[in-house]
Amino acid sequence: MVPDKNAATSGELVQLVQEFTRKEGDFESGIQGLTIHVRNAPTEPLHCIYTLSLAVVLQGGKELLQENDVTHCHAGQAMLTTFDLPVVSHVSSASRYTPFIALILKLDYSLILQTCAELKLSKPPRDMKFQALSSYDVDDGLLDALKRLLMLEKQPSLMAGLLPLIEKEIVVRLLDSPHGMHLRHMAALGSPNGNVLKAVTWLKQNFAQTINMNELAEQAHMSASTFRQHFKALTGTSPLQYLKTLRLQEARDQMLVKGVDATLASNLVGYESASQFSREYSRLFGLPPQKDIQRLRQLHQV
Repeated sequence: MVPDKNAATSGELVQLVQEFTRKEGDFESGIQGLTIHVRNAPTEPLHCIYTLSLAVVLQGGKELLQENDVTHCHAGQAMLTTFDLPVVSHVSSASRYTPFIALILKLDYSLILQTCAELKLSKPPRDMKFQALSSYDVDDGLLDALKRLLMLEKQPSLMAGLLPLIEKEIVVRLLDSPHGMHLRHMAALGSPNGNVLKAVTWLKQNFAQTINMNELAEQAHMSASTFRQHFKALTGTSPLQYLKTLRLQEARDQMLVKGVDATLASNLVGYESASQFSREYSRLFGLPPQKDIQRLRQLHQV
């Protein structure tokens, strides 16, 4: 029987992670942008924003819900997010003896653009269906690059020289993978996607301001209806709903992490009406602010 190289490399990565930590939680690896995620049991669905990143599941499984689309990612699969997306995420397969283990690497947008230009890659076909979130079976080359990236944490003297090379190798491998066309689509400057990406970036930085969606469409050089169409095609949601999700996620973090009350949190993220904030918060997270934060704190204590 021919040895499964992917399984061997994946096993080596699991061993590296277990040398780093045997505890449950989210951990910085020592490599900027690379985090380790370990869960000993399935988790409750959690609303969050996924940014431009690569996630590789080494053990267990995860499910993500975006609008009505469900993405499954199991051990041996990679998941690429090419656009900042509001999703509902939860670990679907994990146990104390076989914990869920995943590596998440934030990707550098400028490095992707630079690499596309250097390789003189063609733009994707106009009729291609763009997916902001996709998963596929990971190949041994990508696993090996991630292993070498994680090993740099033990080799600080080599970090400065090798880190940029391995990061670029990962981008090249992604561009050559089943994800490649989605990355090229995202990187196509001057296209409607590029303008929507700029609008999303602006929203993330200015979500607490009073925002006129028609003016935002003008910034993207589109009519309001065309802007909404392209925005929803990329993010799976409307500009207004995306803005609400950004505000409610930030308010939730302010209450959970910084201990502010619901009224202050709603003001900080741009709500003028506390009752409207409470209604929209309950609609998104399933509970009013105070009860939701109590539930989250109890979950974190378990």
